[in-house]
Amino acid sequence: MLFIFLSVNGPVNKALGTSINFMTMPSAFRTIYIASGIWQGAGWASILYTGSLSNASPELKEAALMDGANLLQQIRYVEWPAIKDMAAIQFILSAGNLMSIGFEKAYALQTDLNLNASEIIATYVYKKGLLDGDYSFSTAVGLFNTIINLILVVLVNQIVKKMNDGKGL
Repeated sequence: MLFIFLSVNGPVNKALGTSINFMTMPSAFRTIYIASGIWQGAGWASILYTGSLSNASPELKEAALMDGANLLQQIRYVEWPAIKDMAAIQFILSAGNLMSIGFEKAYALQTDLNLNASEIIATYVYKKGLLDGDYSFSTAVGLFNTIINLILVVLVNQIVKKMNDGKGL
């Protein structure tokens, strides 16, 4: 679907009046990858945060309005405490996935023309292990990646505990 959207005949080129194949441009890979990741995560994040906002006390919202709280004060004192724990958990889990960004999407977006910009650790391990047959090296790289992710999760959890009154994962 993304390939059709950004292809020469896609809606982006029709809107711009150009015939550029963005999928073959190394300079466009990071933008495409990040924008598609934001689009992917927006739906799930909206479900999580809407559910968390439903925990905000309606009486507290009404009292804030009666006391004359402006929008920023309502967010700070009523809505932020309701979503603070969910934001902390999401932050910790996102930090754990920092080193292991999605293999599937990166591999699907890779072409020979954008390979120098689209090669990530996961695709490199796949190519070294399965395509080149260097199993020991790819296993070591994968293990190193996992250890870095574990260290990041533990560190970020400790930081969140200090900032969140002792509450973390």
